[in-house]
Amino acid sequence: MKPIKTALVGFGVSGQNFHAPLLSFVDGIELTAVVSSKPELVKSVLPDCATYTSFEDVLEEPQIELVVLTVPNTLHYEHTKAALLAGKHVVVEKPFTTTSAEAEELIALSELKGLKLSVYHNRRFDCDFLTLRELVETGQLGKVHSYLCNYNRYRPHIKGRWREQDAPGAGILYDLGAHGIDQALSLFGAPKSVQAKLRIQRKDAAAVDHFHLVLGYDACDVILHGNCLSTEQGPRFQVTGDKATYITYGMDPQEDMLKAGGGPASPAWGVEAEDDWGTLYNEAGEGRCIPSQQGGYERFYTGMRDAIRSDTAVPVSPRDAMLTIRIIEAAYLSDKAARTIFL
Repeated sequence: MKPIKTALVGFGVSGQNFHAPLLSFVDGIELTAVVSSKPELVKSVLPDCATYTSFEDVLEEPQIELVVLTVPNTLHYEHTKAALLAGKHVVVEKPFTTTSAEAEELIALSELKGLKLSVYHNRRFDCDFLTLRELVETGQLGKVHSYLCNYNRYRPHIKGRWREQDAPGAGILYDLGAHGIDQALSLFGAPKSVQAKLRIQRKDAAAVDHFHLVLGYDACDVILHGNCLSTEQGPRFQVTGDKATYITYGMDPQEDMLKAGGGPASPAWGVEAEDDWGTLYNEAGEGRCIPSQQGGYERFYTGMRDAIRSDTAVPVSPRDAMLTIRIIEAAYLSDKAARTIFL
């Protein structure tokens, strides 16, 4: 297989920690170029990569087939459009765009150009979520009627990053909430309604730092909750069907491993500690630990490689990612109007 020469745009926390190690690991993908305002940093980490300070310059390189965008949310639309117009396949960090209209335009452009476009919703490959998916799909929970997903943190101080500014696409609903929405969509498909309460809770905060969403389905309610002032995270997932309930705590270990310099080549990669395994409670209320499946964020890029070389489906459909943005837009409207929004 001819390696897919790839350019990584952005070398901040996301680019350096969450994408570069995976792109460097996956067979069939060759990370050959990085666009960054800090080329010295790039060279110290990736000495064999060409460095660019100009996004436009890397788009002019004919050998680059895939562009991975890890830029601020407000740049997702224009950078993705420019890369598609330059004839490149594109992976863009979540959230896809700041509006669903922008997302729809980019999908149409990718289809017109015959290019692959996907959005990096890596938490589809979390240990606990993969385990939950298996429980749902094999019927071990029965018919699911209640689904709770928490993204609670304790970060009382504002750091002044772009995610915390009063700007389009800022706030934790676009950040963490997008993960929860995407996971729910991948399990249950599109909801019929959205009801939301959004708050700015922390002193001097300028963007939403608390969300509570209820996604309505015919026979199930999906509750997505997150804030920055929780000294206890609470259950990560609490999902109940008419046969059993699955409850799990803690976050997937892959993010911390990547931040610490580990990656898919590490022996313990994607393996959740036994103490963090979830519990399945049967009809009698008896609980048993369920071994967590091995996570694997690199599977996103193996899927992207196969999509480009074998014309298979991309690992995350851009239409799913667009629906995530539509739900976020509906959540803001629901909060403002204090009513349920029907999609």
